[in-house]
Amino acid sequence: MANSANLDAEIERLLNVEKQMRLAGEVSGTRKAAIDILHLCFEAGAWKTLNDQIVVLSKRRGQLKQAVTAMVQQAMQYIDQTPDIETRIELIKTLNSVSAGKIYVEIERARLVKKLAKIKEEQGLIAEAADLMQEIAVETFGAMAKTEKIAFILEQVRLCLDRQDYVRAQILSRKISPRVFDVDASKEKKKPKEGDNMVEEAPADIPSLLELKRIYYELMIRYYSHNNDYLEICRCYKAIYDIPSVKENPAEWIPILRKICWYLVLAPHDPMQSSLLNSTLEDKNLSEIPNFKLLLKQLVTMEVIQWTNLWDTYKNEFESEMVSGKFLSEKAAEDLKQRIIEHNILVVSKYYARITLKRLAQLLCLSLQEAEKHLSDMVVSKALVAKIDRPMGIVCFQTAKDSNDILNSWAANLEKLLDLVEKSCHQIHKETMVHKAALKV
Repeated sequence: MANSANLDAEIERLLNVEKQMRLAGEVSGTRKAAIDILHLCFEAGAWKTLNDQIVVLSKRRGQLKQAVTAMVQQAMQYIDQTPDIETRIELIKTLNSVSAGKIYVEIERARLVKKLAKIKEEQGLIAEAADLMQEIAVETFGAMAKTEKIAFILEQVRLCLDRQDYVRAQILSRKISPRVFDVDASKEKKKPKEGDNMVEEAPADIPSLLELKRIYYELMIRYYSHNNDYLEICRCYKAIYDIPSVKENPAEWIPILRKICWYLVLAPHDPMQSSLLNSTLEDKNLSEIPNFKLLLKQLVTMEVIQWTNLWDTYKNEFESEMVSGKFLSEKAAEDLKQRIIEHNILVVSKYYARITLKRLAQLLCLSLQEAEKHLSDMVVSKALVAKIDRPMGIVCFQTAKDSNDILNSWAANLEKLLDLVEKSCHQIHKETMVHKAALKV
């Protein structure tokens, strides 16, 4: 009791000092008195009194911004030294309520919310943690360091993915432009001009820009895996593969390059997939995993691939990747077969203008119904132009030309013919002149 009385008396004395300094407009004196009161409560282990004093001091009439900022920053240092989790949560909530709506302590509030969300997550309350984090829009904080902003948004995305809120995860991820990771960090920072807002240094526990790049793309892989967007997953792995620290370590880049190859094979055929496929084939590192190089070469070669032979060759590789790469096993295996069939149909369309459905089914190693179904799906998705004459059982891969196209092709052919005639006349004239000159000599 005596200690409590002494503490109350000392706080009362310091409150009077704080009042005098505040009314006199003394910033440093007011700030020191406020910090001393908090320190006194901390030393005495009076956590409830500490919370009460933070609220009282922040609500005093005409309280200076600098004093509130100093109080919040000082009290934040005590969070990790609280005796139990309840006291810690209570202190964070007190500081949250004090800093709410005050733009000069917005960064501190964001850090407090992050701490509280982490505690909630450890307690298994992921939905609560995600809701807490979403309240803060750090992209509007001018004074917060860029890496800290990115780390905060990535934490928001992660929590949304953990609670399987994929729509909100996508919205939050769009706040980060992938180009921000390509900025050269080695360049010297420009000195801030007079009048510019000073950007705070990021705390020591915030990862570097390249580490954040990897975290960002790993989260995006989780997002795209939800709806099996193989091409986007491949692009994410490609971005991780291009990080210098990954490229220097074969133990890291070989598994990533394997995943790039698998996702390229699984991705539907389109210009982007074709471009990535060719650029990956040109990668010198691919020679370290020759069986994958052979797999990609088969896809760019205009030859029919036998599904049974391919599956026998790569079945073990695929199944081991399913375990380590978090593939959706059955779905991925079905999609792989689908892509090989689509490749074979494209190859057939290059070599044949017309083909019987029976022969097409033989080439694809499928039944007539399956061959027709896969062909129809490709026509519907506009990956191919074809018409099936079902009574005759003939597939026609030629596109029907309208009158304008036919006239244009005739005009082009006539132009080529006239060019050839002109060149021939020129050559004949040249030979004649050479011959005449030789006779005169």
